[in-house]
Parts: sequence; structure tokens; C-alpha cells
Amino acid sequence: MTRDDLIERIAQRTKMSRPQAETVVCAIFTSMEQSLRRGERIEIRGFGTFQVRSYKGYKGRNPRTGTHVEIAPKRLPFFKVSKNLAAEVNGGRAQKIEGVLDHDARVGGSP
Repeated sequence: MTRDDLIERIAQRTKMSRPQAETVVCAIFTSMEQSLRRGERIEIRGFGTFQVRSYKGYKGRNPRTGTHVEIAPKRLPFFKVSKNLAAEVNGGRAQKIEGVLDHDARVGGSP
């Protein structure tokens, strides 16, 4: 699903005009982006959580030339799917092992 598909579906389901639905979608995404920039965690119950994870710098290697390069520290957004959504994607069969979803119940299948 693309952003335009999402806008179209929201417009159809809510009987809004397409420009109104686009405004809503843009407002939601902008708010989420601003929250993540501030380092805030976003939790959407039944869907998942978004958060920013910090990664230390490290020494890497250019695969083409083989030269060593310094990779700077960075912060990246991370999404963790909720157990409910994972179960829905897998036909309602979330398999728990010590509180963690089994490999077959994860979104994307086995590792």
C-alpha cells in the first residue's frame, strides 16, 4: 500500500473528499515524524510501536575497494509490530514461547 492508496481508502471509508483525507494523513505522518525527532516513543495499541534507536559508530569496509571507513554514530527509527497485528497477519495464530512470538508467527515468516 502506498501513501496515495492510504489516502484513497480513508477518503472512501470516511466519506471525506480526497484533499481532506490527504490533509489528515499528512498531519498524522508529520506529527509522528516530529515526535521521533524529539526522541519520543509512539505506541499505537494493536498495531505496534515506533521508537528511535541510537547506534554507535564503527569501522566498516567499502566492499568495492576494500578500504576501511569510519561509520558515524546514527539514530534510526525502529518499528516493533504488536502481538495482535502479528497474529492477524498470521491468520490469528500467535505462538508464544516465554512471552516472545515464535519464528513462524513473526511478520515476514521464518528468519
